[in-house]
Amino acid sequence: MNDELTQDRTARAAKHAALSDPARLHIVDLLAGGDHSSSELQAAIGTSSNLLAHHLNVLERAGLITRHRSEADRRRSYVRLVADGLEPLAPTPVGDAERVVFVCTANSARSQLAAALWQQASRIPVASAGTHPADRVDPGAIEVARRHGLDFTPLSPVQLDSVRLDGDLIITVCDSAHEELHGTDALHWSVPDPVRAGTQEAFDLAFDDLVQRIQDLAPRITAG
Repeated sequence: MNDELTQDRTARAAKHAALSDPARLHIVDLLAGGDHSSSELQAAIGTSSNLLAHHLNVLERAGLITRHRSEADRRRSYVRLVADGLEPLAPTPVGDAERVVFVCTANSARSQLAAALWQQASRIPVASAGTHPADRVDPGAIEVARRHGLDFTPLSPVQLDSVRLDGDLIITVCDSAHEELHGTDALHWSVPDPVRAGTQEAFDLAFDDLVQRIQDLAPRITAG
């Protein structure tokens, strides 16, 4: 196991542990808006001075806050949130990829929409494919893209084996494809099949799911 990653996860775990107490989470919320003295924090969260001191010590050890003396009244200290102190709580990067390939069974809806959305979110090349390609892209996929203003040029569905290259990051967006690939995909998103339901609502739900997942993932992948 990579020692650096282990140390990073240990530090992240300490931050999560520090924030597991509602009072400490309240303190961090207050400090996100500006610096506060101990007396101001005590009044805001309604706790004793001893318990507040304990909470501040835990947050300081976790690298979430710092304290400094007031320039006016040297008896007073101000507490501030460490710049980027909360950033390590985000998931670690997934890694790098020369290309991202979204895969579903028919390559007629979810994988095609995911590829179009990825083009808007990342400069890493993208493709889509199916384990059992359909004859054409489903009209519901074209319509949902139009409703949401997505620049979508559907391509003829293709077989995964015909496009897969070394260095591809394979992301399955349907359970059938994931289970058929027996773990050879890098990531799996369990997005319900809108074609099976055939309703506008089903396509909108699948579209929104893909948008959210791609927005979360794109910043965590670097070009290989």
